[in-house]
Amino acid sequence: MVTPQETVERALALSEADGCVVIVDEGSTANLRFAGNTLTTNGVARSSRLTVISVVGAGVGVVSRSAVRDGQLADVVAAADRAAREARPSEDARPLVGTDGVDTEAANTAAAGWDRPVEPTSIDVFGGFAPALGEAFAAADASGRRLYGFAEHIVTSTFVGSSAGLRLRHDQPTGRLELNAKSADLSRSAWTGVATRDFADVDVAALDATLSRRLDWAKRRIDLEPGRYETILPPTAVSDLMIYLYWSSGARDAADGRTVFSRPGGGTRVGERLSPHPISLYSDPAHPGIACAPFVVAHASGREQSVFDNGLPLGRTEWISDGTLANLVQTRHSAELTGLAATPQIDNLVMEGPAGGRSLEEMVASTERGLLLTCLWYIREVDPQSLLLTGLTRDGVYLVENGEVVGEVNNFRFNESPVDLLGRLTEVGASVPTLPREWGDWFNRAVMPPVRVPDFNMSTVSQAS
Repeated sequence: MVTPQETVERALALSEADGCVVIVDEGSTANLRFAGNTLTTNGVARSSRLTVISVVGAGVGVVSRSAVRDGQLADVVAAADRAAREARPSEDARPLVGTDGVDTEAANTAAAGWDRPVEPTSIDVFGGFAPALGEAFAAADASGRRLYGFAEHIVTSTFVGSSAGLRLRHDQPTGRLELNAKSADLSRSAWTGVATRDFADVDVAALDATLSRRLDWAKRRIDLEPGRYETILPPTAVSDLMIYLYWSSGARDAADGRTVFSRPGGGTRVGERLSPHPISLYSDPAHPGIACAPFVVAHASGREQSVFDNGLPLGRTEWISDGTLANLVQTRHSAELTGLAATPQIDNLVMEGPAGGRSLEEMVASTERGLLLTCLWYIREVDPQSLLLTGLTRDGVYLVENGEVVGEVNNFRFNESPVDLLGRLTEVGASVPTLPREWGDWFNRAVMPPVRVPDFNMSTVSQAS
């Protein structure tokens, strides 16, 4: 069987282009699914993807295929070479990243273990988690609750090799658990979820206790009209809003006047204060618990990434620093156009407020009257110029009075801009690892705080349940 490392070397040797980058992604997935306090399915799967990026002059050809067999490799490379010869010059064309001018310490760290065999995940990753889940099923049965959800663990080993001499590898574990509890008559619902690297840190009993408490809150129903309410957003809801802000922070679009980060009259809003609080929003490949690839992996070029940047080392990047917009997502090409630093996208996100922030529970206990959300979903963009988003609340909106949750209220549709919210926050709590509810399929390495908004816009009542 041909190894990913051998595939990289053979593809590079087969290419007749001026330059070539080869990316091999080897993936494995293990999952458990359950409904009504019973395990329903479990399984494992493997995947493999080969991407060949050929460069001829300033033209680039990209061919990506899944499950490429040994006899098909030459055809894939030839197709990429041919596409490069036929392509128009690429505006983002730059010399391929090589060992010259690169932080050799970072490159060597990323290349460590290049020759080591791929170690796929397996159902064994749930060895300690599954018994705890069984105990939660028994507890739910005894109290008349039903648990639904799934646990998933993915390991992706990415190999990047180039004709410029790069040999980089990154092994990325990604896990998540989503738990939904319902009352016996299915009239009440509560959700919680966590992101994890290996399921060893998942406290199922604590999660189940949280769901039980929320179902008890929902025994009392209170109908509220739409309007602006003081609202506490938990970390999961904050992560969904901040991730959308992050995804919308491309420097090229901002410089072209297309986004909320465009400066009226031209240029970008980098250097402008967005919040009166000393908020930081940053990405760091080495952040504990949410570590990610320390170099660029780009399978295709776009306005916010470039195949010519493959292998570019990544470090901690402040997007918002002390409440001020510090950086936007940049390729080397867009950085030359904007005059800003090259700051490529990184696969995690952290938001922090002032030191000494309170926990979610402490924030609730100090609330005279307001709403406590569980999570947001079906988030869609309304206006890119202001980054106005709309969406729905889900699985529990609770009324807080005099520091106590007194019941569940109806769901709402909201209309808010995460950029505008940063300027209106009255409290930023303590940051904790969290799982985005809406974007967890695509982005789940996040550390976020709960926040208090004095006038969150619940624009209409939603019939969603």
